[in-house]
Amino acid sequence: MAGAVCNNPSRGRYEPMDPTVKNWIATSNYDLRTAEAMLKAGRYLYVVFMCHLSVEKMLKGIIAHQQPETIPPKTHQLIFLAQKAQLELPEEFKDFIQHIDNVSVVTRYPDDLRKLAKEFNRAAAQRILSETRALLQWLRQCLKSEE
Repeated sequence: MAGAVCNNPSRGRYEPMDPTVKNWIATSNYDLRTAEAMLKAGRYLYVVFMCHLSVEKMLKGIIAHQQPETIPPKTHQLIFLAQKAQLELPEEFKDFIQHIDNVSVVTRYPDDLRKLAKEFNRAAAQRILSETRALLQWLRQCLKSEE
């Protein structure tokens, strides 16, 4: 979704980036690199898990930047975090966040590992990683003009 622009109420305000916010962003980037490493290693369930974690931490970084007096909520629900960050997500990203929220729960608590491993093959993991990269790029725009 290259043409979509972040519609963030605090965008355009210049404020120095707080070390806490920088840490959320750094750990989000670290988790994305871990997802990439897991793809290379053939650990596809962990690609999904780490992609979810990367998005979660970026959203928490945005919340921490917008609301420095509050601690981001201790939740894994990406839709809730996006709402808390007051982001107007493009429909494509709303759908993806809903999808990765649903599949992440399954990867955290697998009932049947073999069945899950078939569902999350290399192609599925690559698709989720690609969509995660696009979403993170969009989310970074929400902070870019404020750095």
